[in-house]
Amino acid sequence: MSSTLLEQGLELMLFGMGTVFVFLTLLIVVTGWMSSLAQRLEPPPAAPLARKRRGAPESQPSPAVVAAMTAAIHEYRKDSRH
Repeated sequence: MSSTLLEQGLELMLFGMGTVFVFLTLLIVVTGWMSSLAQRLEPPPAAPLARKRRGAPESQPSPAVVAAMTAAIHEYRKDSRH
């Protein structure tokens, strides 16, 4: 009696493990197929736009901006010294 119960348990275990193995294998194959299909259907990347440089580089502020910042700092320091 116990041998048939043990045999049924092993049979059920092998059936379950086989089902999981087949499902995961199928999942890997289908995912790979979908990835290759998406890569074929993807449009080519657009070329980056070239930037035009005019005048002085943007890293250096204009003299008017420097003067305004200097005046603002001077006023702040004058007001904060009570």
